[in-house]
Amino acid sequence: MPSPPSVKKPLWLKKKIHTGGALHSVRSLLGRCRLHTVCEEARCPNLGECFSHGTATFLILGDVCTRSCRFCAVAGGVPDPPDPDEPSRVADAVRELGLTYAVVTSVTRDDLPDGGASFFAETIRAIREISPGTGVEVLVPDFGGDMNALETVLDARPDVLNHNVETVPRLYPAVRPEADYTRSLGVLKVAAASVPDVPVKSGVMLGLGETDEELRRVLDDLLANGCRLLTLGQYISPSRDHYPVVRYLPPEEFDRWRETALEMGFKAVASGPFVRSSYRAAEMVNRSR
Repeated sequence: MPSPPSVKKPLWLKKKIHTGGALHSVRSLLGRCRLHTVCEEARCPNLGECFSHGTATFLILGDVCTRSCRFCAVAGGVPDPPDPDEPSRVADAVRELGLTYAVVTSVTRDDLPDGGASFFAETIRAIREISPGTGVEVLVPDFGGDMNALETVLDARPDVLNHNVETVPRLYPAVRPEADYTRSLGVLKVAAASVPDVPVKSGVMLGLGETDEELRRVLDDLLANGCRLLTLGQYISPSRDHYPVVRYLPPEEFDRWRETALEMGFKAVASGPFVRSSYRAAEMVNRSR
């Protein structure tokens, strides 16, 4: 499928750059603990803001992904074997940062028998052991459709299970060809059925060429499969080699979709140009209760 032409970035996507001691302290800590964050690897526009507030989304299982989605800035290729000490290092960083809520995600590891599920579980347990009062949200890949792997993560009892569908099914072949929309819905459905008291969350990027009707159908699908927490954010192409932005939605359109999603039945919705999967994640969970 050919890529659509790109469009010019609007003024409302200019963001204040945060600097200061807290940002440098977080970066220093991550370097010392030999940890990666999705904030840095995915070139998140909220990096400075989050780091300045002493928060970060930890990226486990290395920084090389076995897939090459056209929207993502994380490097694809052949990753190194997992580091068995990584879960404890994440837990140490959570304690040192004094986090009351931690988000853990990973690259996709199709090379591992369980897709890295055991590392998610070990990381959750390591955080709970060293910081028992810290909430833990996990943003998981689809584990290649292996629901036993998903159950491994759920058995560790995260506070939120997040898996992003990312875009509408029509755009999957062009945007994330190695993923499958129905498989992603299956992850959400199994999570919601297996642990009904653990909120299920998902996210969609807007501006890739989806129509309003397609987005509405995706929201219906998410609700039908047990998802009650939703993030909607503007897609920003990481480089000229990635899938281009088809449209930049104005802030008021994100506001409209937030109201629509809440009316449809979502318990909490974060919707805005700079919203990302884990942006102010603790606030979203608190609003949903």
